[in-house]
This record gives sequence, C-alpha cells and structure tokens, in this order.
Amino acid sequence: MTTDAPSLSGNQKRKMRAASRLYAVQALFQMEHSDQNVNAVYLEFLDHRFGAEVDDGVEMMEGDPDLFRLLLDRAVDQQRPIDQMTDRALVAKWPIARIDPTLRALFRAAGAELMGDETPPRVVITEYVGLAETFFPEGKEPKFVNAVLDHMAREARPEAF
Repeated sequence: MTTDAPSLSGNQKRKMRAASRLYAVQALFQMEHSDQNVNAVYLEFLDHRFGAEVDDGVEMMEGDPDLFRLLLDRAVDQQRPIDQMTDRALVAKWPIARIDPTLRALFRAAGAELMGDETPPRVVITEYVGLAETFFPEGKEPKFVNAVLDHMAREARPEAF
C-alpha cells in the first residue's frame, strides 16, 4: 500500500510538535481572555495559524493538529486538577490565579501534557522552558517555569524520576 503524503523526518515531527505546544499556549491564553470555546479556537488556529502565510511571505510553522487538539482538550477537561497541581508547586501566597496569564496558559498546556503518557516528563519540561524563554527572553521566568514544571512532573509522573 502506498500513500501520496510524504513521510516526515524525525526533525520535522519534532518541529511540528514544538509548534503545537506554542499554539496550545497561545490558544489557552486566547480562550481565557475571550468568550471562545475550545472548538472555535481549535478551528481558528487550524485555519489561520498552522502553516499560514503572514506579512511579506513569512510562513507560520506547521503544527501537529492531533497533539494540539489533545493538549487543548486535556487542558480544558482537566483544568481543575492541573491548576491544583500547579498551585502545589507555587509559593503559598502566589496561587495560579495571581501569576502572569501567559505563564498560566503555559502551565496548563504543560500540565495537560504531563497528565498523559505520550511524552517523557523531562522532554515536556525542556520544551516548555524553551517556550518560556521565547515569551520572556530577558526575565527570570524560564527558571521559574523550570522549577514549577519539575515539581509538577514529579507529582504527575513520579515513576519517571
């Protein structure tokens, strides 16, 4: 049996998964600040971000729609336990409701990925710390994200440590 679709290299798949994580953080942020539901945001991202051409012929990254959907659905369906897990990793006087909304979206997307077993926890931490470096290139947030995600990963998947 042959297929018309070219097979993707491992590097291409990693880039698509990384793009899906970025889009998941952006989508969760957008959902928190608008009245859009998960289905509307999912379709908007597929139609207008995944591989879309923007100004001056610059093309946005192509993402993995399955991972993107999984992260969004799990983050929404499991938001309460993910937020509680995040709260346990934060300083008592700084619950998740008080942190930067971009970080909150990042923790929810990472928490969604940690709640499953598709990706090793250390990879999840590395990927989302990288996103924190993208969102906060000059700040201390990436180190903060690393510490919080390490705590969350050890709680969600202790067998991996």
